[in-house]
Amino acid sequence: MSKKIKAAVSHREREVAELRDDRELAVEYLKAAMESLDDPDDRAAGLLALRTVAEAYGGLGAVASEAGISREALYRALSPTGNPTLRIILAVLKAVGMRLSVEPGPHAIAREETAIAPLG
Repeated sequence: MSKKIKAAVSHREREVAELRDDRELAVEYLKAAMESLDDPDDRAAGLLALRTVAEAYGGLGAVASEAGISREALYRALSPTGNPTLRIILAVLKAVGMRLSVEPGPHAIAREETAIAPLG
């Protein structure tokens, strides 16, 4: 009896396929990635996550083209040691059909209003 041999699929290929098939998962994945961009010790993970989503939604070549940058520049920007500009991040997000948003952080500082007492 012969066994069917399953084609080996890498973890990365499976991850890309899951992100492509589940838009909500891709959004949550990128939210977590964007938070890690703020931490110098975890920045590489955030950049690689953004790169993985770009691969899932058209591939780096297509995303770079739509973002108006070269594929090589996108590879460099989204490498573990990359330092993409805000323009590149916004362009990549737009190319994959997402956008950047802002929400309060855990350490938001409330502005204290001080009353000025009249003189006299």
